[in-house]
Amino acid sequence: MTAPGVAVRVSAARVLDAVLRKGRSLRPELAAALPALPDARDRALLEAICFAALRQRPRADAALAAWTERPLAPRDGPLRALLHAGFAQLDPLGLPAHAAVAATVEAARALGRAHQAGLVNALLRRAQREGLPPASAEAAWPDWLRARVAADWPDAAAAVFAASAVAAPMWLRVNRRRGDREAYQARLQAAGIAAEAPAGPADALLLRTPVAVAALPGFDDGEVSVQDGAAQRVADALAPAAGACVLDACAAPGGKAAHLLERDTSLRLTALDLDAGRLARVGETLRRLRLEGPVLRQADAARPQDWWDGAPFDAVLLDAPCSSTGVVRRQPDILLHRRPSDLDALVALQARLLDACWRTLAPGGALLYATCSVLAAENAGQVAAFLARTPDAAAEPLDEALGRAAGAGRQRLPGEDDMDGFFYARLRKAGG
Repeated sequence: MTAPGVAVRVSAARVLDAVLRKGRSLRPELAAALPALPDARDRALLEAICFAALRQRPRADAALAAWTERPLAPRDGPLRALLHAGFAQLDPLGLPAHAAVAATVEAARALGRAHQAGLVNALLRRAQREGLPPASAEAAWPDWLRARVAADWPDAAAAVFAASAVAAPMWLRVNRRRGDREAYQARLQAAGIAAEAPAGPADALLLRTPVAVAALPGFDDGEVSVQDGAAQRVADALAPAAGACVLDACAAPGGKAAHLLERDTSLRLTALDLDAGRLARVGETLRRLRLEGPVLRQADAARPQDWWDGAPFDAVLLDAPCSSTGVVRRQPDILLHRRPSDLDALVALQARLLDACWRTLAPGGALLYATCSVLAAENAGQVAAFLARTPDAAAEPLDEALGRAAGAGRQRLPGEDDMDGFFYARLRKAGG
């Protein structure tokens, strides 16, 4: 009979091995593994182990380098991943040590590594006694990316690295069409869930301790969504006029489009996404929130000649593909996957998208350019280059609540006001 909790540790080792050794992305690997665990508590534990292990990867690597006689061979990838999972259970998750160690050792056997079960036991017991070696938060970042952050934010780089190494709080967006946030906060309190109502954004609630989505009252009925406060600020920054014709150029998974419609159902909104599967998620989001009317189109926003009928939009939201360096605390595997060539390709794509979306904007209209990056090349530098080559474009000032001044836009760094890293620039087209 399999000991309790072994299946979770086996799944964690397989997911982490796919990410650490095979270069796969965490979220799809988790999405494939979670349905095999029938107990919701086991699913939550699997997610917690994987995220914690990736966030503290430098400490686990330091422990293995110091505590093993020779480096683990490539064929020992599953063992290395299991040890990362075991260390994460002890620190930072703080699970009961006896049960965590026993289940992880048994998982080694279940993975066909009975001959290494003693090594797993010895290393986890040592971690229990001594704690993992310290490692700086910046050690998780590849050298080239760490250097870029340091060059862009010389006075704040250490804070970026530190904020990116810890778990993010949970932000909720209350659907104002279904009720106000004070009433929903009271419902959370009645359900035993502590939530804060920050000064802004107006529809936001902040949960210091995240909970399962299934625990949120009225989630399935569209009363609330999960969305970081920085992403909620997009609706404030774009602020389209009532009844405006709006383009959401890279819409998936649909949270920003939904927020705009929750605030004003009179908007005539078109949501694009290049990927059919991701566009389907936009539709699912809108249906859950009982939002009707948007036009959903699978299309490449960088090629308006393939989809645009020539009728100009009053407002355009370009939440551009980016390095995602502002959301590392939510997607720690980003630091394993990014390459310098990726950044060059992203900067070129963002420029193409800006030029293409600008063509679809009516004279006098506004385009909001946004990313979840902290890199100047994608943000202030990208906008400066666009303004230099676009005579009919001018940057408009944005509220300082959106972040610190960064060229023609505003930049929030990870952890500031408990939010993700995010950049915003509002551009106005001449005429109209």
